[in-house]
Amino acid sequence: MEILNKAPSVKGPAQMFTGDVWFDVIAKGEEPSRIRVNAVHFAPGARTAWHSHAVGQTLHVTEGIGLVHARGGELVVIRPGDTIWTPPGESHWHGAAPEHFMTHLAIWDGTESGPESEWGDLVTNEEYAQAPP
Repeated sequence: MEILNKAPSVKGPAQMFTGDVWFDVIAKGEEPSRIRVNAVHFAPGARTAWHSHAVGQTLHVTEGIGLVHARGGELVVIRPGDTIWTPPGESHWHGAAPEHFMTHLAIWDGTESGPESEWGDLVTNEEYAQAPP
C-alpha cells in the first residue's frame, strides 16, 4: 500500500478552458494501469473546450449544477450524483451552469500510444448560451 499526499491544485490552461477551472489529480496510474482521475472544479460559466478521449471518459458530478454537450446532441443539465459516459472519439464539452459552481470527477484511461485526449476550439458564448433556463 502507498498513501500519496495531495498534490497542489492546478489551474486549467486557457487553451483548454474558458473561465476559472482548477483540478486536483487524484490518480494517474502507472503501467500497467493507465487510469486517470481528476476532481475538476468549475466557477459559474466556466467550461472545457471541445474535446474527445481516445478510449472514452466518465464524469461523476459531486456538487453544484453543470452542463454537458456532445456535438450534434442536446445540451444536458447535470447535478450531483449524475454519471455521464462519453464514448471514444465523441466530441463534447462540460462545465458549470451560468449561476452555479460545479465539481465533477473526470475518469478516463490513458493509451499505450498516442494522445489520451484531443482538444479542439473553445466553446463560444453562443454555444454556451444554448443552456436551458
